[in-house]
Amino acid sequence: MKSTVTTSVTEIVLPGAVEPDGLELRTRDLPAPAQGQVVLRMDATGVSFAEQQMRRGKYYDQPPFPFVPGYDVVGTVTEAGPGVHGSLVGRRFGAVTKTGAWASHLLIDAVDLMPVPDGVDAAAAETVLVNGVTAWQMLHRVAEVKGGGTIVVLGANGGVGSTLVQLARHAGITVIGTASARHHATVRGLGAAGMVDYHDPDMYGRIRELAPEGVDAVFDHVGGAGVEQSWQLLRRGGTLVSYGTAATKDEAGNSQLPVLKLFGRLAAWNSLPNGRSAHFYNFWAGRRRCRASWQRRMTEDLTQVLELVADGTLTPQIAARIPLSDAASALALAESRTVAGKIIIVPEA
Repeated sequence: MKSTVTTSVTEIVLPGAVEPDGLELRTRDLPAPAQGQVVLRMDATGVSFAEQQMRRGKYYDQPPFPFVPGYDVVGTVTEAGPGVHGSLVGRRFGAVTKTGAWASHLLIDAVDLMPVPDGVDAAAAETVLVNGVTAWQMLHRVAEVKGGGTIVVLGANGGVGSTLVQLARHAGITVIGTASARHHATVRGLGAAGMVDYHDPDMYGRIRELAPEGVDAVFDHVGGAGVEQSWQLLRRGGTLVSYGTAATKDEAGNSQLPVLKLFGRLAAWNSLPNGRSAHFYNFWAGRRRCRASWQRRMTEDLTQVLELVADGTLTPQIAARIPLSDAASALALAESRTVAGKIIIVPEA
């Protein structure tokens, strides 16, 4: 029987290419969940680099304005639609949404829900949802770095970077990280053996001094001209994992062009007979081809990451917890590049 319960939802709308203070707060009635859907009450969402690109209209495949941002969410099921077992109600799950999570409640396909253990704080789980799965897959599924290896993590103070550092430490891998000098002590505390200031004009030279024989993998979210130097850091058999184009986020023009240029460069490097490889990590790869297989892999990897959170091996780096109604401040703080970890958006008190 179709639900007659009306849920009032508060959400943050990105109306166009605006500054963070141009975000709009909207309240509306949420439709009842359709076949296979649930209503998820947001317990924690967050600010990722994707939202920073989206507000500029620079994310590779973002929807047209206006829309509700929010790449991932941890929440509690409050209502199950037709075809969904009622046992889900009252349980906590994570979900990857790409957009729509900056809301007090949202509709989610039940097949996209990933269990979150009761013993893991919602904000902690949110911090490692996309960031944790991204870090895990890049390290263990793409680069496949073994214990005893050495890697470079650009932006080691960020959400993905700080998780990568800890996962590598756990696997017995030596980490050289880059970050602003103010974050060096924090990242060393997470397990980085060496730190280099990314403001240093000879940053790559400093990295070579720490690893003169080259490294087994470089994880580069920056892209742009510097990706050439990331490639040159690799020893024979090494892997470059590119997963973003932060260097071009403020450039005017077609948002797809920097990504397409990067794809071309990576493909050219892979054609060289030098024993090195270059990959672009796409979180969504394979979803269109087989959604069930993609979701199963996501759930498996998130489960691994959450187990490490639960046993204390992995410490989620929460930079701040900011109420949903002040999402503009959360976005501005994330873009200030003054914090270590992830900005978490939480429900109103």
